[in-house]
Amino acid sequence: MSVVLDGSNLTVEKVVAIARHNEKVELAPVALERIKVCRSMIEEKINAHEIMYGVNTGIGEFSEVVLNDEQVKEFQKYLIYNHAAGIGDPAPIEYVRGAMAGRINVHAHGMSGIRPEITLTLIEMLNKGVTPFVCQKGSVGACGDLAPMSQIALLLMGEGDAFFKGEKLPGKVAFEKAEIKIPGLEARDGLGIINGSNLLTAMSAIHLYDINRWLKQAEIACAMTLEALFANLKPYDTRLHEVRGFKGAVRSAKAILKCINGSDLQTGKLKSKVQDAYSMRSSPQVIGAAHDAVAYAKSQVEIELNGVGDNPIFMPEHKLTLTGANFQGTPVSLPMDMISAAVTMVSVLSERRLNRLLNPALSIGLPDFLTKGAGMFSGLMLSQYTADSLIVEQRILSAPASIQSIPAAADQEDFVSMGMNTAIKNGQIIDNAYGILGIEFIAAAQALDFREFTNGNGVTKAKQVVRKYVDHLDVDRPLYPDHTKMKEVVKSCEILEEVEQEVGSLE
Repeated sequence: MSVVLDGSNLTVEKVVAIARHNEKVELAPVALERIKVCRSMIEEKINAHEIMYGVNTGIGEFSEVVLNDEQVKEFQKYLIYNHAAGIGDPAPIEYVRGAMAGRINVHAHGMSGIRPEITLTLIEMLNKGVTPFVCQKGSVGACGDLAPMSQIALLLMGEGDAFFKGEKLPGKVAFEKAEIKIPGLEARDGLGIINGSNLLTAMSAIHLYDINRWLKQAEIACAMTLEALFANLKPYDTRLHEVRGFKGAVRSAKAILKCINGSDLQTGKLKSKVQDAYSMRSSPQVIGAAHDAVAYAKSQVEIELNGVGDNPIFMPEHKLTLTGANFQGTPVSLPMDMISAAVTMVSVLSERRLNRLLNPALSIGLPDFLTKGAGMFSGLMLSQYTADSLIVEQRILSAPASIQSIPAAADQEDFVSMGMNTAIKNGQIIDNAYGILGIEFIAAAQALDFREFTNGNGVTKAKQVVRKYVDHLDVDRPLYPDHTKMKEVVKSCEILEEVEQEVGSLE
C-alpha cells in the first residue's frame, strides 16, 4: 500500500517504510494542485522582474547580486554544481531515500515554487529505485543540507551518479534504465530541491525508530540480569512510578515486569536484598528518561518532516514571498544531541549491570566472571573490556554538535546547526549500543545457566534466542565471534520480536 504524501501526515514510521522497506509513494492530488498554483505565481513574479532570493538573485553572500533574464535560466545549474561539494563515502541508501521523501513532503505544501515535474520526478525515482550517490559528509545543517541535497538535484539534470538495481551508474544512465524522463532545472527548481535539512532529518527519523526498538531490548536484557541477580522486584511496581509521574519510567517498569512474569522470583521462593544497587533498581527511571527523550525528539522530527523547511517561502494566497531561515537544522539537531546522551546513558547502565554479573563480590554467588574454571579460565572477563571501549567512544561522540557552529560564506551564514554531525555521530553511537547490549545478553544468559529456578516467560524466550547463536561458555574460546554475532542479533531485533510474540508489546 502506497504512502500518500500531502505535507502533513509523514511520520517516523512512514519514513522507515519508504526508506528501508521501499514502500511506494504517491502525491496527494490536492498537494499537486498547490504546487501548480504556487508555480504559476512564481512565473508571474519572474516575468514582472520582482526581486526574489535564489530565483533572480545570487545566494548567501551574493544575495544582493541581481541576475538578468539569461542568467536566471542558467543560475540553477551552477547553483547545484557549486553546492555539490561533499566528500567521501556515500550515505546509506535508506538515508537518501528518506531525505527524498521528506523533500517531497515539503513541496506538497505548495510553498516552494518549483515546477510540478520536479516533485513528480523525485517520486518516480523513489518508486523505481533510483537513489542518488550522496556523500554523507559536507553539510553544516544550514542553509539546510545543501551539499548532499545538491547531489540529488544533479540527477534531475541528467548528471551525477546513482544506485540502481545494485549498480552504481552515471545518473543519466540510471534514468534511462529506469525509464525516467530528465526534467532539467529552471528558475527556482534547484534551490527548491536543496534548501532544507532533509538528510539530517531523515537520518534522525530512522535513528529514532531504531533506538526505540533498542531501548525495548535494553529492558529485556535488564530483566534477564535482574533474574540472574535475584533482584528485589518492588522497584518495578508501576505504582511506584505513577506517583512520580514520568511516562517513560512507567512504560519501562511495565516492560521489565512483563518479561519477568511467570518467574519464581515473583513468588518469594528466592531470597532478595531489601535494596539492590542503583544500576538494578534505577533501571526504569534511567531507561524511562531515555524513552521520554526519544518521545520529545520524535515530536520535533515529525514537525520538521511535515513543515515548510525552505527559503524563500511563497504564499500564493497572499501573493507574498517571505525570506527567512526555515532551513535551519537546530530544531532537529538540538533534541538529537540529547538522544546521543540518552543512548550512551542507557549503555553505561547496561555495562554496570554486566559488572555485577561478572564481579564475584557483587554477583550473589555466581562463579567468578561466569566461569567454573576461574584461574585456568577467564570466562567473560574480557567481554567487559570490549563493552568499556565502546562506551568510551560513545561518550566522546556524545559531545553536542549543535553548539559547534563555525561561520561560513563571509559571515553571511555565521551560525549553523551542524546537525549532520549530530546525525552521523548518532549512527556510530547506536552501532556501539548494539554491541554493548549484545554483551549483556551473553553474560545474562551465561549467568542464568548457573541458576536453577523458573525464569519469566519473556526472559526464557530471550535466552532461547541468545542460545540459538551463542553457546554456553564451558571452557574459554575466542569471544569476538560471539560478540559480533550478538551485536548483529540485537540490531536485527530478533530477540525483541520473539519476546513480544511471547508476552505482548513492550511499548
